[in-house]
Amino acid sequence: MISARGLTRRFRDGHRERLALAGVDLDVAAGEYVVVFGRSGAGKTTLLNLLGGLDRPSSGSVSLIGVELASLGRDRLAALRRDRIGFVFQTFGLLSELTAVENVEVPLRLQRTPAVERDVRVHEALELVGLGLRGRHFPDQLSGGEQQRVAIARALVSEAPLLLADEPTSQLDSASSHAVAAILRELVDTRGLTAVVTTHDPIVVAAADRTVELDDGRIVAG
Repeated sequence: MISARGLTRRFRDGHRERLALAGVDLDVAAGEYVVVFGRSGAGKTTLLNLLGGLDRPSSGSVSLIGVELASLGRDRLAALRRDRIGFVFQTFGLLSELTAVENVEVPLRLQRTPAVERDVRVHEALELVGLGLRGRHFPDQLSGGEQQRVAIARALVSEAPLLLADEPTSQLDSASSHAVAAILRELVDTRGLTAVVTTHDPIVVAAADRTVELDDGRIVAG
């Protein structure tokens, strides 16, 4: 599903250059649940952004579902992200002026999914994360855990085979963290989803098939 080789990412910080990732190699098999963990600043978010084509490496390569990301132009890369990857961000990324239902259906609108099919799939996605009765609520009417579950439903509704989640429990209490970790585990087990999740939360780490530890932009274990 994912093959990354020699991933390096440098950023300019004024007159200085900062090395966020330093030659990372990573393979993730289809249907595998991999957690990337490490302290803040270890390079977890940078790695996830490169794996999902949200950023380009300074050097190295990423192949996703047999496609070399560097070979894709902007439009084809955007289409791949839209159709093949579900993203979950630590800040939820919900649109405040839209209800939970409307937030979840955004990817389907981008795919021009017919309205009847869209309604069914949005309902199923919200039911899957336990929010079937909260669809008409706006984000500010939902708890942090509920907002994150809406974000997960939005990532799943397009039925993409790959889920990339960046610290999905970082803003949640322990009860909500357990709920989110259980949902991710169930999705991998029942749908054959491939998931790569970054975290420093031991609750999420414990649910993984495999863990990879990052430190100062390098894989030190896993």
